[in-house]
Amino acid sequence: MEDDALILDLQPLPDGIDERLAAQLTFIAEADRLKTVLRASPLAAADRRENDAEHSWHLALMVVLLAEYADAPIDVGHAVKLVVVHDLVEVYAGDSPVYDPQAVLDQQAREEAAADRLFSLLPADQAREIRELWDEFEAGATPEARFGKGIDRLQPMLLNWLAGGGTWSMPGATEARVRAREAGVVAASAALGDAAGLMVDEGVRRGWIRTSEG
Repeated sequence: MEDDALILDLQPLPDGIDERLAAQLTFIAEADRLKTVLRASPLAAADRRENDAEHSWHLALMVVLLAEYADAPIDVGHAVKLVVVHDLVEVYAGDSPVYDPQAVLDQQAREEAAADRLFSLLPADQAREIRELWDEFEAGATPEARFGKGIDRLQPMLLNWLAGGGTWSMPGATEARVRAREAGVVAASAALGDAAGLMVDEGVRRGWIRTSEG
């Protein structure tokens, strides 16, 4: 498939479908690419890496189940929307592993360009709504966005714990960098931050997390 080709270019929708619905289905078809974007994080239940769609579903489930631990009251439905939308841009931008310094150098520019391209496929009102959700998550200025970001930090920590190290074994993963990720959990929830801290403490003790470079 050409880089600028849409999935529905290969199998166009039947004639006669309403224009608004056709735009929505085009976006939904493009979002199917999220299932092919591999993350660095390992799965707990299988010997493979998770994909972005699995990650987004897991975050949504965690928001529903763990909302009671948010330090500030949140609208759970809104927080679910934020975590479902926030990685959609990776259908074009790809994943940027947090412990790979080269991968994150141009991450913001790549994701902004991907957001412009992807969200413009929707009808104008929905394009605006989804872009506002994405921007809200990125800014992290609302209680829902802060909690979503905290859950986005906690989820891979849990997977790393279950894998006996996971991405903590990557060359760029030192205790200081892992602690920086832990701080994002703490910023959203003291209780969840405490749990993350205990996993990191024990990960260091077991040798899963290096205390320094080298």
